[in-house]
Amino acid sequence: MLSETISALQSYIRTTAAKFRETERIGPFLATYYLEATSPFLNYAIPDDGAVPAKDDVDRLTEAFRKRGLMPRLEFLTEAVPAAEAVLVECGYTLERRVPLMICAPGQVVEQPKPAGITLVSPKTADELRKMIRAQNLAFGEDDPDMHVDPSPGQLAGETISVMALAETGECVGGGVATAILDGASEIAGIGVVEEYRSRGIAAVMTEFLTREAHSRGGHSVFLTPGAGQAERVYGRVGFKAAAECVHLSIV
Repeated sequence: MLSETISALQSYIRTTAAKFRETERIGPFLATYYLEATSPFLNYAIPDDGAVPAKDDVDRLTEAFRKRGLMPRLEFLTEAVPAAEAVLVECGYTLERRVPLMICAPGQVVEQPKPAGITLVSPKTADELRKMIRAQNLAFGEDDPDMHVDPSPGQLAGETISVMALAETGECVGGGVATAILDGASEIAGIGVVEEYRSRGIAAVMTEFLTREAHSRGGHSVFLTPGAGQAERVYGRVGFKAAAECVHLSIV
């Protein structure tokens, strides 16, 4: 039986992925398309809980992404859709990565040392948010960090929790967000620090800030999926614990 926590988190991921995106129902899949960028990390599908997709369903999903010039791609919790991965692999999809979904409940947050010379600020104006997004673009290696820096409506309204790290020079050197609270859940995402400021504890202290703020707004299931490298260890120090597995699959 699918646990209530896993079901609720998959439902949250499905709902928030559809926000500010065009969606298309294809069999047991919800395909989401981010109209402003072709990045595969912003355009992907999510299967329904417990779905056992047929080959025809997968073929139609693949074709829908290809018609838009996008890489066919999926993200989902294996515990929510245990039969889907095998079907997708049979249809030619390959595993990009298998990562833990980590949760930090209220009372589990661990206070982090404050990095010297760094100040955390909650950006509120459009200009402040653009500076934060540009720093995130730099951190994630975007070819042109000045593209796609306009904040989302949720960020401008304050529903999305944002934080940026400022150096003593006033330069924004990192940022991250916690998504709007929905049914008690919020996702920590986009934690990034520009290369020359890494390994100073900035990512950890930003994660702590966002997690505490999400908890204070009623988020009892604050979660994230760590990237490559030392990210899982960093989030573990803040108090996050692995609770499920998330898989990313795609086909060239």
